[in-house]
Amino acid sequence: MNNHDAKGITRPWTVSRLSNMSDFTDHLQPSQPNGPEILARKRAQTHIPVDELAHHLLAHDGYLERQARILRIVEKEPLFDKKRQANLSREDLFKLALARAKLLRRLVDKYGWDIDDYKMAETLVDDVSPYYLHMHMFITTIREQASDAQQAYWLPLIESFKIIGAYAQTELGHGSNVQGLELQARWDPGSKEFILHSPTLTASKWWNGSLGRTANHAIVVAQLLVPDSGGEYQSHGPHPFIVQVRDMQTHQPRRGVVIGDIGPKFGYATIDNAYMLFHHFRIPHSALLSRYAKLDPDSGQFSKPAVPAVVYGTMTYVRSLIVLQSRMALARAVTIAVRYTTIRRQFRDRDDPKGPEVAVLEYPTVQIRILPLLATTYVLHYAGQAMQRTYREAREQIQAGDFSGLAHMHSLSSGLKSFCTDLVADGIETCRRALGGHGYGGASGFIRLSPDYLSRVTVEGDNWMITQQVAAYLIKRMQAAVTNIDSVTGNETEDPYKEFLRANRDGVKLEPYKVFDDDSNIVRSFHRRTTALLYDIYVERVTKKRTWTSLMTQLHRLSHAQSLALLVEIFHDTLQNDRSIPQPAKDTLRDLYLLFAFFHMETHAYDFFRSGAVSQRDLDELPNRVRQLMARIEPHAVALVDAWKIPDYLLDSALGRFDGKVYEDLFHRAHRLNPLNEITINPNYWEDELVKGDGGGWSSVLAKL
Repeated sequence: MNNHDAKGITRPWTVSRLSNMSDFTDHLQPSQPNGPEILARKRAQTHIPVDELAHHLLAHDGYLERQARILRIVEKEPLFDKKRQANLSREDLFKLALARAKLLRRLVDKYGWDIDDYKMAETLVDDVSPYYLHMHMFITTIREQASDAQQAYWLPLIESFKIIGAYAQTELGHGSNVQGLELQARWDPGSKEFILHSPTLTASKWWNGSLGRTANHAIVVAQLLVPDSGGEYQSHGPHPFIVQVRDMQTHQPRRGVVIGDIGPKFGYATIDNAYMLFHHFRIPHSALLSRYAKLDPDSGQFSKPAVPAVVYGTMTYVRSLIVLQSRMALARAVTIAVRYTTIRRQFRDRDDPKGPEVAVLEYPTVQIRILPLLATTYVLHYAGQAMQRTYREAREQIQAGDFSGLAHMHSLSSGLKSFCTDLVADGIETCRRALGGHGYGGASGFIRLSPDYLSRVTVEGDNWMITQQVAAYLIKRMQAAVTNIDSVTGNETEDPYKEFLRANRDGVKLEPYKVFDDDSNIVRSFHRRTTALLYDIYVERVTKKRTWTSLMTQLHRLSHAQSLALLVEIFHDTLQNDRSIPQPAKDTLRDLYLLFAFFHMETHAYDFFRSGAVSQRDLDELPNRVRQLMARIEPHAVALVDAWKIPDYLLDSALGRFDGKVYEDLFHRAHRLNPLNEITINPNYWEDELVKGDGGGWSSVLAKL
């Protein structure tokens, strides 16, 4: 069989199939009750109006209609078939992803898709596309950092895909420490050009997605060096430049540029992360993105941005996007976990040895792992929406010349990015482990989801590093409250600080909040815990002059406490104020709110007790309340994951199928779709032949090493 398509792309997933095999296994059925019957009963017993809840969650901007419309198109394309992709090598996965990326862009032209249609198709196909950075960081940087004239020139080329771009910031020696980047952009007053130069090996750009083999242009962040009146070069810090790095005809690196793919990774097999170095590479004056930073080509006078942090707008945008996207990543894992553990039966109840085997999700030891994560998907949804609103408002203010909201947006995006991606990365793995042995298999739906998502805890700021930015912002807020301790401003953040400070000054013990009596008291308790942690750090840092480095672990803990309090507050406020929530689902959503809050309150019980936020009596009662909530939520768990409307095509999971045909699909994938089962090996160690009848020996293996 010819395993190449018309474009010459190797397609090993089209090798001869076993689907024509007819044996006794074709007629076997799983033991009863079967998966479809179990899920049907669960769906029939709930009061949750799934379609109404899905509309509440996802109907904004036509998401559900768009998903259904785009899904019908992509499912028909043979190139988007996922059945065998788990068996491909990294090289073949990348070629497949590039072929898919090209086809998706052609479908834009064929069907007149807008940008949201394109991104939906990209999501459903579920490759990290070689075009991904082009459509996200590259174009966003041009929109936010380029002057009007630069935008007028570059945006039509980007939007039409006449050029393909990437974002080159991190380096071999520096990632999160942007100020430490080593690549130089030295201004040459004579030629009126910048000279890009990598003075050391560690100045090599590294990890830059879509750049290793695909992009021909890049946003390159380099240290701007400009000579002063005496001819001595002065650094003005890192700034972004738009640079053509490959020839537009041959696609080979331009002279003075060394560039390539960095190799295998834990995930993201479908994207070409890059290394790139420059050797005295000249770029024109117009390459400096100049909406905020400007260099006069005649005088050599540099004008820095009024607010230097504005140059990191692209990073803030991506962090806000990561927060929004986190809900669906976790929802995929939780959907698989809930459906499978509802179907899976293991062991009889010890107190009813003659009874039926128990559904795995009915065990509290499984519920405590999965159901708080089910609640977390809803928490993250509302938090992601709030983060996007804050980002849009801040960008509108910045465009109008008002930078007052920049610090808050930067702090919020840093804190939520760190905390939410930690929750999701850990949550995905928790779900996978809760599935037992089948969770380890390639048909689980986790083989790509889990390793790909792991990158989120590092990209756009390491999760431990960026929490320092949140802590620094909070310490400044506490300092402001200390300075005006007796004033009442109506500020929702500072006034609780001042109440805490006055009580501490006057020796007054604040009463614990009765968290079982009033849902709003739960919010207050989380904020008091954060305030107490913040005050402790304020005393250590400002009063006792402790070094910043010595406080780093406490700073990280403070940031996560602040983010957790915000998540609890956002969910509570949504339940109180959002009238689009279906009334029949409201009580169950409140149970999710309580479960999320009490689960984390129990986890951090010492903090809540020490800060006086919750009484010891209520803390002792938390485990009982958590068990009661899980028992109430479990019957509705299937409906609650159904409401995310994640199609089977995207899940790509035998365990999480909507129809419940778990065991049928597991066996089908193993018996009929596994290419390893299509060869007969020669196990005799004294013979070189590896596969019976092909005549090949060790040399065929050695050739690939």
